[in-house]
Amino acid sequence: MVNHRGSSHNHMRTASTAKFISRKQSPRAIAVYIFLLFAFSIFIFVFNAGNIVEDHPAPVISIQSHPQTKFLQTADDELWDAPSRHGLRPCIKPTSRYKAAHGSDRYLTVKSNGGLNQMRTGISDMVAVAYIMNATLVIPQLDRRSFWQDSSIFSDIFDELHFITTLQGNVRIVRELPKELELVPRARKHFTSWSSMGYYKEMMQLWNDHQVIHVAKSDSRLANNDLPLDIQRLRCRALYHALHFSPPIESLGKKLVDRLRMRSGKYIALHLRYEKDMLAFTGCTSGLTDAESEELRIMRENTKHWKVKDINSTEQRIGGFCPLTPKEVGIFLQAIGYPPSTLIYVASGEIYGGDARLSELMSFFPNLVFKEKLATKEELNAFAKHASQSAALDYIVSLESDVFVPSYSGNMARAVEGHRRFLGHRKTITPDRKGLVRLFDELESGQLRETSSFSDLVQQMHKNRQGAPRKRKGPSPGIKGKARFRTEESFYENPYPECICSSKVV
Repeated sequence: MVNHRGSSHNHMRTASTAKFISRKQSPRAIAVYIFLLFAFSIFIFVFNAGNIVEDHPAPVISIQSHPQTKFLQTADDELWDAPSRHGLRPCIKPTSRYKAAHGSDRYLTVKSNGGLNQMRTGISDMVAVAYIMNATLVIPQLDRRSFWQDSSIFSDIFDELHFITTLQGNVRIVRELPKELELVPRARKHFTSWSSMGYYKEMMQLWNDHQVIHVAKSDSRLANNDLPLDIQRLRCRALYHALHFSPPIESLGKKLVDRLRMRSGKYIALHLRYEKDMLAFTGCTSGLTDAESEELRIMRENTKHWKVKDINSTEQRIGGFCPLTPKEVGIFLQAIGYPPSTLIYVASGEIYGGDARLSELMSFFPNLVFKEKLATKEELNAFAKHASQSAALDYIVSLESDVFVPSYSGNMARAVEGHRRFLGHRKTITPDRKGLVRLFDELESGQLRETSSFSDLVQQMHKNRQGAPRKRKGPSPGIKGKARFRTEESFYENPYPECICSSKVV
């Protein structure tokens, strides 16, 4: 009976279906039916996919987490591409008002002080000073008594002939004083730091009684701002066009860059200023042992020209005055979005704490390379025990890198950043150390728990710190008198707008 009913029902449904199918459907009706079926399928897929994503909450991390913990992925072009230069280009040609200096029988002798980049910018200043004072510049003597204890002479580090010939239409430069002037009394002068044109015009009265002026220090002899355009451009011509490194340094430096390119194509140059002298000078001891902290204190006490002896390390760190540690650099670069496979060239002297402390960075980025790994012992022998020549190799590799990251705003960091700006605003990420310390501490204490939150904050903090064009910063607000000059951004850190201008400007 049941089967009979089913049979009858099926017969009726079959007949009905046959009747429906037998009807002639329009192509438009069929198309609508297919579209509705497809749309319903898409809705079901999206609904289920949304549920899958919600089943995977964001991971929780801390500074102690495994180094391979993934931060937010960043697009490759955002990591490596240089910021837009907005049509700006180098412009260092003299203006129509510029008058080249003539040969002079008045001479400036100079004792350059400091490390490599302090000497480089100081020499460029002295080229401009010689021009202002209408003097012949004698090739400067280099500092042999600084922390680096480098016995190199000018021609060991710089291409002396190129320096002289490139500037011959601006300032007369000679290798040494004429024999007849070697024993004459000299006016020994320590020119005032960050001085103006007017100051050096006044100093020209020294020529009334002396034929030779000896300058005791070369660094920061000229003001950063408020100088004539032609003087500023002369400083740029001296630093970027005339003051090339010696041929042996240039040759090996280019080889190191080529070898890095062959390894990975792109690389970061990291100026890791975590060295004994810098930590002692800044008084930064966070994360160090008591014995290491005491060693640095003694070094600071025994260095006469370091005026500040008693330093609160905690206050220094909170204020952002300490170099980032190797570990902090690793966390920072990971948060920016660089993957662990990133090739990083470490430009630095001996890292304080040695391999043990460097391993904290290598746990994040194992592909660290030093010049000692890129060059052979034979290639480096010529530069052994010459810290300034060795630093020049690091300078070349840093200048040519896809991305430059300094862990501290020292002389090399500022010089490389300015040079990269001059060459087309190549990507330079300058860490906001004060802001990062706050984030590191929040991450360590658990106030920041989500990976994405930390990474977002770091990336947002550095969105406008990647080398894009901007005008040079003036003095800090509220600072008066000569002290304000010290707070100004260095001319050589950012030579815009005097030496960088739009293509419309002549």
